[in-house]
Amino acid sequence: MPEVLDRFRSSTWGWLRGTLLGWLTLLLCLVGVGLVIVLIQWVRFLDVTYELTEDRLILRKGIFVKSIDEIELYRVKDVRMDFTLINQWAGIGTIGIDSSDETTRGGSLVMPYIERAAERREALRGLVDAARQKRRVRELDVSSDML
Repeated sequence: MPEVLDRFRSSTWGWLRGTLLGWLTLLLCLVGVGLVIVLIQWVRFLDVTYELTEDRLILRKGIFVKSIDEIELYRVKDVRMDFTLINQWAGIGTIGIDSSDETTRGGSLVMPYIERAAERREALRGLVDAARQKRRVRELDVSSDML
């Protein structure tokens, strides 16, 4: 089994301090309603754990019924990070991955509210480059204009 270099999941605390909805939820905690919202978000974020190895990004999904999905890093085409001003202040971001893997055929893999997102994105990009060099894989983009 390959060594896990990083393990992370969406951050409930990051969501609370890094989004307007999170701040509104904190205000609702004063009347007790917000605690239910925080609990729901916490359970929702427990649902997916991301593990990064030298060759793969592994998605472990589920709480009661579990599944494991993997994206081979040499198949990653683009790693993107989105964040708002509040996200930057809170140190979180959303990482998006486009790849030729079956996992992302329906659209990008979106990992929301990730702590240290910029650092993790750079680490992921470095591992993608290393995986491509190791397998001697190059990406070829074909434009529809050329067809």
